Amino acid sequence: MPLVIVGFGILALLVLIMRFKLNTFISLIIVSFGVALALGMPLKDIVKTIEAGLGGTLGHLALIFGLGAMMGKLIADAGGAQRIAMTLIKKFGEKNIQWAVVAASFIIGVALFFEVGLVLLIPIVFAISRELRVSILYLGIPMAAALSVTHGFLPPHPGPTVIAGEYGANIGEVLLYGFIVAIPTVILAGPLFTIVAKKLVPDSFTKTGNIASLGEQKSFKLEETPEFGISVFTALLPVILMSIATAITLLQKTVGIEDNHFLAAIRFVGDAGTAMLISLLVAIYTMGLARKIPIKTVMESCTTSIAHIGMMLLIIGGGGAFKQVLINGGVGGYVAELFKDTSLSPIFLAWMIAAILRISLGSATVAALTTAGLVIPLLGQTDVNLALVVLATGAGSLIASHVNDAGFWMFKEYFGLSMKETFATWTLLETIISVAGLVFILLLSLIV
Repeated sequence: MPLVIVGFGILALLVLIMRFKLNTFISLIIVSFGVALALGMPLKDIVKTIEAGLGGTLGHLALIFGLGAMMGKLIADAGGAQRIAMTLIKKFGEKNIQWAVVAASFIIGVALFFEVGLVLLIPIVFAISRELRVSILYLGIPMAAALSVTHGFLPPHPGPTVIAGEYGANIGEVLLYGFIVAIPTVILAGPLFTIVAKKLVPDSFTKTGNIASLGEQKSFKLEETPEFGISVFTALLPVILMSIATAITLLQKTVGIEDNHFLAAIRFVGDAGTAMLISLLVAIYTMGLARKIPIKTVMESCTTSIAHIGMMLLIIGGGGAFKQVLINGGVGGYVAELFKDTSLSPIFLAWMIAAILRISLGSATVAALTTAGLVIPLLGQTDVNLALVVLATGAGSLIASHVNDAGFWMFKEYFGLSMKETFATWTLLETIISVAGLVFILLLSLIV
């Protein structure tokens, strides 16, 4: 019965968002109240549960998400992202242009959230396409693959960051294993999939696309932008700090080194919140003050970035509220009981539940958070690596993007594709990322 109630809740969520065009956050809160009542939760506990879910999720995420958005905006506004893209394209050359786009999109994707990276890179891809007379989709698929993989697997992106917090996984480990999974997944879903897509829908590679809806884009002369080295260093600094701390901690556990103040300091600097704050301060200098940009202008960029992510934060909070209702309402415990004697890996179960919810709900982040509410009770019965469960949930939440996902429509409109062509390119691309990600995560689970 609890799963039937959840099913009706998800159906109600779809109707509210798609049929009545209600805001996603409002819809999530309404459904959270409805599901809590249907599950028979005491009335006095419902509001407390929703507040706890919303506050607990945002409490972990807001610091990392907010600082990350500011840092990404500074890199974009200073022209650092454009410098990274153009330098790599020049270095790789015309023959390896796809790999240049993959490398640039991957580095930029680590620093910028998916939608921001897409809006920033698409004009660059269109310009290169015109200059080299190659199909925009030939470059667009590798770009979208790299951005989507970083969005699904790597902190400080909202999905993996918030799921790591919910599962109690080490965010540095998520980052480290995320890179191991992300690189082969990008290669499969990017340059290699382009060959298949060209055979499936050859006409889509003749489309010219349309980016008029992006409006006037800020463009820079290359000499006006920060140097390539400092741009890459600034973009990847949070990754560097978190990775060093994780590697040293893993080494400490393996070798059995006794804890001391130095190791504690490294862990402190490598904590996601501290790493993001240090990286933001570095970005304020390298992308702003060092280039003689007034501090007032730099702070305006930071303020604008927060305005852009306000609603996203509320939606994530709403997802957290729904997740908490599922846990406190006993649905998570019911699912745990259901799969108590199963031989299925918790990694596969997390992926499967997230995949079903993603196809139903559209939003990868909401699907991942709802999955957490169902999977958390399962984790107490197993010694599975939590970082890998985080990645599996992220992989499942990317599968089969279709008409209920904003990314589907963005890709369709920007590249001027028909519905059939969008399904054969974007939807298939996201499915390859999800399935390949799961395969690489399962292989990694045999080692770690």
